[in-house]
Amino acid sequence: MSKAVRAGDKPIAVEVEAGQNYFWCACGLSQKQPFCDGSHKQTDFTPLKYTAEESRKVFFCCCKVTASQPLCDGSHNK
Repeated sequence: MSKAVRAGDKPIAVEVEAGQNYFWCACGLSQKQPFCDGSHKQTDFTPLKYTAEESRKVFFCCCKVTASQPLCDGSHNK
């Protein structure tokens, strides 16, 4: 598998906590979107670590084509 699976058509809002690590699903196969559940093990993909710099709401990409991984940049609208 060389291309990520589109896991959704819009981002998922998540309240993140400052200093916490989050592992974004890069392959699109996870059943716990937008986060990794280990489904990538049979692919060439690895999850992307995101460390929250501050506590706030962020929007994680589900279309998997964002240029600002792991956060949404609106690419799902193109």
